[in-house]
Amino acid sequence: MIISASDPTSDTHFMRMALDMAHQALRAEEVPVGAVLVQDGNILATGFNQREGTQDPTAHAELMAIRSASMSLGSWRLTGSTLYVTLEPCAMCAGAIIQARIARVVFGTWDSRAGACGSICNLPAETRFNHRVTVDSDILAEDCRAILQNFFQSLRRTQPVPTA
Repeated sequence: MIISASDPTSDTHFMRMALDMAHQALRAEEVPVGAVLVQDGNILATGFNQREGTQDPTAHAELMAIRSASMSLGSWRLTGSTLYVTLEPCAMCAGAIIQARIARVVFGTWDSRAGACGSICNLPAETRFNHRVTVDSDILAEDCRAILQNFFQSLRRTQPVPTA
């Protein structure tokens, strides 16, 4: 079966929604990472980075979506769901994904500094955990990478130059 980008069940469709959440993070002056949690084609929850606004180091986009979905479903078990996120999850988020029993993670761009789904380590591939997570990457990778690169370039331009 061929799934088009306009098909609401396609990875591209949901990654575009995650990018919309990343833009929401950008408007809030947060690192622009967005997430969308989907089950059976229905959106369970969305999230974006909120670490600066909440001063909470765990307020990553993935965890915001997982918390929201768990609260609305009344269950921490998100079995059969897919998490779309613009940036490769870190170790904390990968661990939460495994603990929440999420079936699949789809991310946009790799995180060579903190990624835990193949860059630095690969927690979802660890066979000693009692739950397996399928991981797919590089969905709208250029768009996901561009919003992050532009954010950090802009941040570097506005920071004062240190003096000796």
